[in-house]
Formats: sequence, C-alpha cells, structure tokens
Amino acid sequence: MRVLVTGGAGFIGSNFIRLLLAQDPGVEIANLDKLTYAGNLENLADVAADPRYRFIRGDICDRQAVARAIEGCQAVVNFAAETHVDRAIGDPASFLHTDILGVYVLLEAARQAGVKRFVQVSTDEVYGPIAAGSAREDGPLNPTNPYSASKAGGELLARSYFATYGFPVLITRGANTFGPYQYPEKLMPLFVTNALEDQPLPVYGDGQQVREWIYVTDHCRAIALVLERGQPGEIYNISTGIGLPNLEVTRLILAAAGKPETLIKHVKDRPGHDRRYSIDSSKMRALGWRPERDFRAGLEETVAWYRDHSGWWRKIKSGEFLEYYRRQYGDLAREP
Repeated sequence: MRVLVTGGAGFIGSNFIRLLLAQDPGVEIANLDKLTYAGNLENLADVAADPRYRFIRGDICDRQAVARAIEGCQAVVNFAAETHVDRAIGDPASFLHTDILGVYVLLEAARQAGVKRFVQVSTDEVYGPIAAGSAREDGPLNPTNPYSASKAGGELLARSYFATYGFPVLITRGANTFGPYQYPEKLMPLFVTNALEDQPLPVYGDGQQVREWIYVTDHCRAIALVLERGQPGEIYNISTGIGLPNLEVTRLILAAAGKPETLIKHVKDRPGHDRRYSIDSSKMRALGWRPERDFRAGLEETVAWYRDHSGWWRKIKSGEFLEYYRRQYGDLAREP
C-alpha cells in the first residue's frame, strides 16, 4: 500500500512514519510537509534513506502540491495542522487556514484520486471541558478555543464527505501525547527541557487542569490500526483513561529529571483554559488496541531521550521559539 502522510515531519507524524515502515515491509510512504516552525526533517533522519520513503515539501492548502503528492496513493493520513492552543489565541487565522481549508483541499484531491481510506487525525479537545465522566464519540462537540474549533471544523467537513459522497473517511481523537521529537512549546517537552536547563517551569494558574496522557508510540499504533481495520464513517477516541492534573505532571517531570520543585513557577492562566478533558476509548479497544506504555515509564524514557538529544532541542529553543517564549511568558515570569 502507498500512503500519503501529511505533516509527517512533525511530532506524531514522524513517529507514525517510523512505526509504519517498521511494521509493514510492503508499505510505501510519501510525506508531504510544509516544514513550518514545528516541522523538522531531523525527526526522520534515520529513515530518510529508506527506498520506501520519500519527502515532498508542500502545503496541504496548495492544490497542485497535494495533487502531485497524492498520485498513486491508496490511503491518506492527515497529521498536518496548526496545533498549539496558546498560538491559536494570538493568531486564529492560520489555524482556520490549515485546519479547515487544508482539510478541504486534501479531501477533494483524495476523492478525485479514488483514495480508499482517509484518516483525519483530530484531538480530544473538540469535546471541550468534561466536568465529570468521559466523552464518547457520539457526544456533543464543544470547542472553546480557536485551535479546537478549527479541528472540529475540519472533522465536520471530513464527516460530510462520508455522508454526501460516501468517501471513506475515518477520524481519530487523541489525548495529550508525549515522547521523543515533540517541539518544545507543549507542556511536556517544554517542562522537561526547562528542567534540564535549570530554568523555571511556568505552570498556568493553579495547575489543577486535568489531562489524559498517552505515549506517542501507543497513539501511533492506534492510528495505524484505524487505518487498517477501522470502519469508514466512524470516529475513534484514543486515550489511556488516566487523567492527571498538570501540577502533578510537573512534579513528576522534576522528579524524573532529578530537579527541585522550586523550579515550579505559577503564572497567569491562559484565557478560556479548559479545566478537564476525559474521553472513553472503549471503541478503540474493541478494535483490538491497548496502550502498552505506563505513564511513569514513558515519562522516564522521555526525560532520558531529551537528556541524550540536547543538540536536537537546543537548536530549536532559539530564534523563532525564543521570540515566542518571550511573548508568551516574558510578562508572566512572576507570581500572579
């Protein structure tokens, strides 16, 4: 099978490509990526010479680039997206452009090319805050920030292509994901790398926002299973079912890194910060998937990876990232 993976130079996308190449000797992968600030070809240096893999630089909003990349592909897995809530608050337009218009361009090209399976990778954030219990796939969508709203919009468009054209769309909604090669703007890699540098860890508000965490290879295995065995038109939640407050995660990161809790610095909470996410993954488990990586074991491995690959992230935490970090936390680097 020839698969087009979009956004494959990013965090989850690069791990997915590596997994697919390892588990399927017959697969061929075309990786279409715009290489925005979070796209990094170093993430795939170990597979770059594999004859089953090729990289194409291009934007999913560019119809010609997508048409060229999708030629001969039987499946599409769309990871390409603007993904960071903090950036979405400051620049909603780029999120709407990529996460909705880009999905439309991909869907049209895939439909015209006769693609047999189209996996739209989404997020648990489309459900919005869940005060109690866990959201199921047939539950209401309640996005509360421009990022989650744009992802919900892309999902709804994809689902409309199944209902209107019978196009074989599948959707996954994943929980907070962590592991190697994650751009250090998200909580886990930011706090791990800050801890390794003995820099403050900026915790929003009281730090009691609850998130479910899943190791990246477990997330990728679930997406691969949906690609192979999922039912077109269906949605699949992907989570471990274990929720932790951000402050507890921060303390566990510091413990794993051997650093003191005095590095914790509470900063002003971000606008509209959802208090709790929780999703029910029983449908995914019925498909035959189970998470394999215990959170604490995954966290230890993640800290060790960033410690051993400091050259990868130290280059990133300069230039554009440094400007973003100063904008985001410069005025907040004191107790509220």
